[in-house]
This record gives sequence, C-alpha cells and structure tokens, in this order.
Amino acid sequence: MLNHVRKLGGCLDKGALSQLAEDGAEIAVRVTPKASRNRITVEDSNIRVYVTTVPEGGKATKEVAKLLAKALGVPKTRLTLIRGATSRDKVFRIG
Repeated sequence: MLNHVRKLGGCLDKGALSQLAEDGAEIAVRVTPKASRNRITVEDSNIRVYVTTVPEGGKATKEVAKLLAKALGVPKTRLTLIRGATSRDKVFRIG
C-alpha cells in the first residue's frame, strides 16, 4: 500500500498519502516530538511524524493530526485519535 510512497523518501508533500484516505481506515504513526522541523517520512512502510512541538497538554498530538491530515489530503476534522493520546505510537481513524 505504501510502496510508491517509499520512493518519495524524505519529507512528504501535501496529499502524498492520499491513497490511504478511505473512510474507516486506521493509520498507525510513530511520533517524535521536539524535532528540529515538522515532517512526515515513510520508512519500511512505517509512517513517522516529526513535530517541533513539546509533548505536553496534547500540543504535539494536535500538530501530528494537522500534518497527517495535510499528507492525506483530508480536513483535520476527519481524523480521530483512537489510541495513543499520551504515547509516541498513535493510531488515527479517518471518518
């Protein structure tokens, strides 16, 4: 599913993960807070989200949702966090 995305390498552009944007799809990501810059990468079919925000009060999670929505090409209101509110491993559902 992420085979052609892997070829992009580095940071993903807007809509780069749009093939995953189906209603009911669950997207697992690994988050790195306090990164040097905001970006999303795909490494061995694993989505990694790097955010500059600190992980306190849900700030980093909100930034992750914003970046992920942009990469998926969907409004951030369609993303729901279903697991990992306080963890680096998070699962979002597209609704």
